[in-house]
Amino acid sequence: MFFLKELVQVVTLHPSYFTPALKDYLHTRLRDTVEGSCSGKLGYIISVLSIDDIGRGKVIEGGAEFRISYKAIVYRPFRGEVVDGVVASVNKVGSFSVQSLIPSDFAFDPNANPPCLTSAEENLTIEKGAHIRLKIVGTRVDATEIFAIGTIKEDYLGVV
Repeated sequence: MFFLKELVQVVTLHPSYFTPALKDYLHTRLRDTVEGSCSGKLGYIISVLSIDDIGRGKVIEGGAEFRISYKAIVYRPFRGEVVDGVVASVNKVGSFSVQSLIPSDFAFDPNANPPCLTSAEENLTIEKGAHIRLKIVGTRVDATEIFAIGTIKEDYLGVV
């Protein structure tokens, strides 16, 4: 699920950036630092929407620290959420999932190139790069990553 969050980040700059374009450097450094990063508590920071406040710099050894308040779009997966994704790899136990979460008519074909899951009844194939729709059945949060387990064993889920 996507959220709009108000966040704070401390950005450190080297004195060589203390020019009339200081604010531009701070904006760039903030975006480079936080966009695409993951905090287990918040989720993945997708994009910085606005910078609300840049605090006064605090001189430290070798540069200065600036406290920046900003708004960002954050994504965090939740149990029961239906999402679209791309298969990263396929192996005997599934496509980064437990076999019990894949419909019983799908079978692993190790002789296919590339190896894939195939359904004889519906002539469907799940292989690396395939677009699928799945329902998240569980998540695990680490300090810098979020892992999710999903199923395609329900109506309207599977290959898109």
